[in-house]
Amino acid sequence: MLEIINHGVHLVNGRTLIYGTKEEQKAQLEALGLKERDDRNGTLAYSVLNAHNTRPDDEKLRIRFDALISHDITYVGIIQTARASGLREFPLPYAMTNCHNSLCAVGGTINEDDHVFGLSAAKKYGGIYVPANQAVIHQYAREMMAGCGKMILGSDSHTRYGALGTMAVGEGGPELVKQLLKNTWDVNPPQVVLVYLENAPKPGVGPHDVAIALCGAVFKEGLVTNKVLEFVGPGVENLSMDFRIGIDVMTTETACLSSIWETDEKVKNYFITHGRPGEYKEMKPDTVAYYDMAIRIDLSKIESMIALPFHPSNAYTVHELQQNPEILYEVEKAAKAQFGDKVDFRLKDKIVGGKILVDQGIIAGCAGGMFENICEAAAILDGKDIGDGYFNLSVYPSSVPVNLALIRNGIQGKLLEAGAVFKPCFCGPCFGAGDVPANNGLSIRHTTRNFPNREGSKPGDGQLASVALMDSRSIAATALNKGVLTAATDVEIPAYDKEYAFEKGVYEKRVYQGFGKAQGDYELKLGPNITDWPEMYALEDNLLLKLAAVIHDDVTTTDELIPSGETSSYRSNPLRLAEFALSRRIPEYVGRAKAVAAEEKKRREDESVEVLSVLSRVTDNSVEVAKHTQFGSCIFACRPGDGSAREQAASCQKVLGGFGNICYEFATKRYRSNCINWGILPFTISRDTEFNYADGDYIFVPGIRDAVKNGNEEIPAKVITENGINDITLYVKGLTEEEKTIILEGCLMNYYKAQGR
Repeated sequence: MLEIINHGVHLVNGRTLIYGTKEEQKAQLEALGLKERDDRNGTLAYSVLNAHNTRPDDEKLRIRFDALISHDITYVGIIQTARASGLREFPLPYAMTNCHNSLCAVGGTINEDDHVFGLSAAKKYGGIYVPANQAVIHQYAREMMAGCGKMILGSDSHTRYGALGTMAVGEGGPELVKQLLKNTWDVNPPQVVLVYLENAPKPGVGPHDVAIALCGAVFKEGLVTNKVLEFVGPGVENLSMDFRIGIDVMTTETACLSSIWETDEKVKNYFITHGRPGEYKEMKPDTVAYYDMAIRIDLSKIESMIALPFHPSNAYTVHELQQNPEILYEVEKAAKAQFGDKVDFRLKDKIVGGKILVDQGIIAGCAGGMFENICEAAAILDGKDIGDGYFNLSVYPSSVPVNLALIRNGIQGKLLEAGAVFKPCFCGPCFGAGDVPANNGLSIRHTTRNFPNREGSKPGDGQLASVALMDSRSIAATALNKGVLTAATDVEIPAYDKEYAFEKGVYEKRVYQGFGKAQGDYELKLGPNITDWPEMYALEDNLLLKLAAVIHDDVTTTDELIPSGETSSYRSNPLRLAEFALSRRIPEYVGRAKAVAAEEKKRREDESVEVLSVLSRVTDNSVEVAKHTQFGSCIFACRPGDGSAREQAASCQKVLGGFGNICYEFATKRYRSNCINWGILPFTISRDTEFNYADGDYIFVPGIRDAVKNGNEEIPAKVITENGINDITLYVKGLTEEEKTIILEGCLMNYYKAQGR
């Protein structure tokens, strides 16, 4: 299905792929009368990046975006941070959607209080406000904000609009704050990966099948981490826009930085349909384009796929799983390894008579809730039913315009008649705030993620359900068979009416368009749960860290660092939200971190017995050294930060007194940036270093302030345990001058305050 070419390649005229040794490529190019190129400037990615780079002579790209977008888990914190840093007016279009906390079913009034705050902020600062249940964040951006050659920054990791010729990036909230304060997004020039599409998908294969196959091929080895995926090739023209968008949004799960696609008449027609024809322009690579690696995908060989718990890269064909249902035992082992005896998790119960039974189907959000996905599901279930057993099916359209089209062409009626349930334009099922299955339930979902607890279960309370990702077509085929796992390629899919009419009037009537209309004297509406950030202190000369969580999993997701689901209701209250940090992975973490923070408070008052006792083991002048040694908690994880872009994965640690992360590598650039922006030292260690230390051990980093200030990337430290003292080398690599200053000041807000913003 996929071929990975893990070395530099050339593409000629967007269609001829040239690879092999450097000498072989040079010879092939010369035979065509062309010269090889050793830079990436012929790619689509760099045509866009270069156009947005404010300092082309710098070692880093300094990007200013065309627009920003956030949802109601993140925009309150972003605006509060920007406000504390001197914000007066939004300098670029900033859309605030309400699709994550729109259920308003947890925490009393606090979710709707956030929505009221959002509208008041749009009026005060000149923003765009999309009311609850109108659209999920990324569908609104596609319909109303994307444009060929543009760049959009969003505070959601699935900010991907490459299929529309827009390079979009998902980052933590502080990066949006920087844009609101007219600063730049700073990034090392990324490598570009050619994703070369050939042929056409077979009937029954949908975008999620292609996306899952891609994730399975590249994620585990980190082949495309922090790189840009560029989709080109003759197969592109064989895909509808919904199909392209469905693949594109899932590129986040490969851990890539962003994505971009070549554009054609279908993209042009998309913009015409959505009333924005001026946003189209043809985008193709140069005559000769150089890529750092390539992935060839033969679309005709893609099968119906399933991503088993607990990651989108845990990919199998549905037929493979049907033939070897014992594969489910491996998932049980993974759950046992992570959760121990907290839960009794049994997927083997799903194997009945040699077949696999699932409990729930969900088609939802920015990946599943697209018009064509729902239409094809309806075609499969037309005139049939999902039965009266345990299996149930819910559908969440991605926007009201999509839902209107489904109503007007009869698609919604076909699914309702079959027993499916339609729900609002809501992202909840993707992060555990809607349609939580029963304990030990197995849900199949055309959504973006299936991390542990992503469906809303609570292992700490003895509950554990799980999600497998599948395309809407195979979910409908499974529903047709009353919950028996079925590949859509094994059922008949009748033709359906693909004509789509976009109703822009919905947004014209309900969306507040305030860009350029800031009302500076307008009063923000602050509910009782919306609080300011607590005081944060500048980095001192030395740093003493106490390990509060040690995690040896291969990857630690942001969902584990700060769980999603009902906890998201408290996103506007930093202290309250911090109580949930690592609660579903290491429940003891919060108490440990608080104890360290309490001891740091004593140190500031020259009363910390613990700090003096520890320092006395590594210095002869512990009393004096303690006056200049910050004491904070620390997390070790092998590869932290995969998944969501939300900044709270880092800010909650800082609120609890966290000052360091130690890891072999950060899973994503965005999580590392979140740590830096909240003044958390992003330490790495060599892969040759065996980190066999435990909760409660200490790490003393003398001279850390000078090391950061002077750009020292190799930092000697000492690990202090009950059994002795060991040397360790920590690394802080590649900090920009601005990032150094942010860490020295203690966080991004302090950095802006120091500038007099």
